[in-house]
Amino acid sequence: MAVSKERKAELVAQYGKGEKDSGSAEVQVALLTERIKGLTEHMKVHPKDFHTRRGLLMLVGKRRRLLSYIKARNIEEYRTLIKSLGIRDNIQ
Repeated sequence: MAVSKERKAELVAQYGKGEKDSGSAEVQVALLTERIKGLTEHMKVHPKDFHTRRGLLMLVGKRRRLLSYIKARNIEEYRTLIKSLGIRDNIQ
């Protein structure tokens, strides 16, 4: 569900340009990926939770848009990001 402050700080430090860079597209994708993983586990336990399903699909769509932006800007950065996060490459 929600990402803890410690985990969020780790992701910002790992994917950000600086220690306070929480707004770059790479950090946003990493944070969205963490939230998506948590919601996916929730959906495995509660398959009829349609409100959570809608939220999950909205997060996936937002992450997809950010990834397409990163891919258009710098393809090598995109490839290293999806490899480190374990995301499949299906952005057109």
